[in-house]
Amino acid sequence: MISPLDESFTSLNDYIFNLKPGKILILVDENTHHYCLPTLLGNMETDVPFEIIEIEAGEELKNIETAVQLWEILSEFETDRKSLLINLGGGVITDLGGFVASTYKRGIKFINIPTTLLGMCDASIGGKTGIDHQFLKNIVGTFAQPEKIFVFPRFLKTLPFEELRSGFAEMLKHGLIADAKHWQDLISIEKLTPITVSPYITRSMQIKETVVEKDFKEENIRKSLNFGHTIGHAVESLFLKSGKIVPHGECVALGMICETKLSFYEALIDENTSKIIIQHLRRFYPELNISAFSNSEILSVMRNDKKNTAGEIMFSLLDSIGHSVFDYKCNAENINKCLNFYKDANPDE
Repeated sequence: MISPLDESFTSLNDYIFNLKPGKILILVDENTHHYCLPTLLGNMETDVPFEIIEIEAGEELKNIETAVQLWEILSEFETDRKSLLINLGGGVITDLGGFVASTYKRGIKFINIPTTLLGMCDASIGGKTGIDHQFLKNIVGTFAQPEKIFVFPRFLKTLPFEELRSGFAEMLKHGLIADAKHWQDLISIEKLTPITVSPYITRSMQIKETVVEKDFKEENIRKSLNFGHTIGHAVESLFLKSGKIVPHGECVALGMICETKLSFYEALIDENTSKIIIQHLRRFYPELNISAFSNSEILSVMRNDKKNTAGEIMFSLLDSIGHSVFDYKCNAENINKCLNFYKDANPDE
C-alpha cells in the first residue's frame, strides 16, 4: 500500500493512469496549497479533470462543520463513486479527508500524500479516519484504508521545526513499543532536521503498517500504538478547549513521559530504564505547562477515551525498551503520581 520513499512521481502517475478515475479532487489546507500543491501539480501527469478544495489550516477545523462543508462541495462537483480524492497534507488533512471520503456515498476512493513527518510516519497509515467533537480527539471516525500512500520526503523541507519535532514523537514511540534498535538510532540524532531524520522514516512506517496488518480494527495488538496517547490526547483536548493549539507530537511526548513513569510505578520497568527514556524525551521536547489542568480534569477526559472498557481507563505501557503491553488497567494512585511527576518537573509552575 505504501510507495517507496522516492522523489519521483512516476508511481503516483502510474496509479492514476491504471485507476482511470472519472474525476480527481485534491484536498489541501492553506499551507499545503502554497508550499506543496505546486510541486504536485507540476509532476502529476494526467488528463483526468480535477478540482482543488482548500480549507483553513489547524486542528480546530477538524470537526463536523468542516466535514459537512466538504460533503456539500463534493455534491456540488457531482462527485460519483468512481472519483478519487487526494489528501495532500498533514494529519488533519488525511484524518478529515479520509473520513469524508469513507462516508460520502458510502465511500469513494482516496489516497494520502502526507506532507508532514507526522503524516508520513503515523497519521496517513493504518486506515483510521476521524474528526474531533466537543474537544475530544478523533471521537467520531471510521476504519477506512486509503488506496495508496505516496511519500515524498522533499515536502519535509517546507515544515517549520515545531512540525518536524511533532512527527518525530511518533517515531520515538514506534521504537519504544516495537524496536529497541530504532529507538537507539533515533536518540543518536544530535540535531533534528529533514536530512537527519529521513533515513529512519521507512522503518517507522514499517512498524506501524506491520502492527495494523495484524489488527486492523484495533482489537488487540494495535492498541500498543496508543502508548503516550491516553494522557497525551487528554492534555491535547484540554489545550484545544482552552483555545490553545499545541502540536500533537508535543502532547504525545508529554504522554510518553507520564506513561513511562507510570510503567515504572506499575513495576513493568525498573527506575533506571524509566529515567533513561524520560531523559531522552526531554532532550527533544520542551516541558508543557499543564498547571491549569487539575488531575481530575485530565482523568475525566481520559475516561472518554475510545479504547476504554466498561468505564475503566486502559493503557498501553512499556515492559522494556522495544516492547509494550496493552489493555493495562493501572492503579488510580499511580496515575495521579505520574501526572504529579510531570507537573513537579515543569519549571514554569
